[in-house]
Amino acid sequence: MRAIVCGSTGGPEVLQLVDVPVPEPEPGEIRVRVEAAGVNPIDWKTRGGGGPAKSFGGKPFIVGWDAAGVVDVAADGFAEGDAVLGMARFPSPDGAYAEYVTAPAGHFVARPEGMPVLEAAALPLAGMTAWQSLVDVGKLEAGQRVLIHAAAGGVGHLAVQIAKARGAHVIGTASEAKHELLRELGADEVVDYRSTAFEKVVEPVDLVYDLVGGETAVRSFDILKPGGLLICLPTVAVAAALEAAQERGVNASGAYVRAGGSGLAELVALYTEGKLRILVAETFPLAQAADAHRLGEQGRTTGKIVLTI
Repeated sequence: MRAIVCGSTGGPEVLQLVDVPVPEPEPGEIRVRVEAAGVNPIDWKTRGGGGPAKSFGGKPFIVGWDAAGVVDVAADGFAEGDAVLGMARFPSPDGAYAEYVTAPAGHFVARPEGMPVLEAAALPLAGMTAWQSLVDVGKLEAGQRVLIHAAAGGVGHLAVQIAKARGAHVIGTASEAKHELLRELGADEVVDYRSTAFEKVVEPVDLVYDLVGGETAVRSFDILKPGGLLICLPTVAVAAALEAAQERGVNASGAYVRAGGSGLAELVALYTEGKLRILVAETFPLAQAADAHRLGEQGRTTGKIVLTI
């Protein structure tokens, strides 16, 4: 099968399209013929040698974890031919930028009839990241106020909708050009981070979901209610955010997505109820994975990048 393999870590140029053996599933696993694979920041961080790559021992690995496709070898509630989506084996090196991927059956759910495969591939990792952060870590409840930084990005645009569906008052930061979209997705307030100091105009909030890190996290502490919580997602920024929070006597936490954890079935339910839009910013064929990474690393996309396979 064709797959995008990192023989060594580095820039986008290390991504190589090669032929590798089709993987064989273990007991309790399914094999999926992949039709589309989502591209996430953790993908290019891993390609560059960060994140999970540190545990790969320098061995070549297939990139990516988001997959949507059709069951090729069935197990545990799935039948051959079932349309599925999931986050396969995160954070293992046996990735989803490939024609086939294997994973425990519990890492996938059925793809609803009518859900485009591109949107299905864009949902799992970003959606589960947002869900597990807001719901499992943040314990977000109806009536609470939540501030989401980088609200129009891959994780952010899903976080806005999850928070709204749970009855929260949602505030998002984004460039002005994206404000109308965020309002359509359910944001009650939007702030242009380029022209406005958000901490000067946003009333105190119960929860901050920080998808930026650095100075943004520190400034966010100024608008946390007593007992409120800041959740910092970027791995490289978590330690600094936690240290700054301790100095100020406020609550902060990191957040890490778990394959097979909560969120995916709930997100699919929101989609079928018409309460969740999945934005696909750009698509690339598998062979152009390097170009997809180059675009993603610019940090300017609205929604997700997806590879077609």
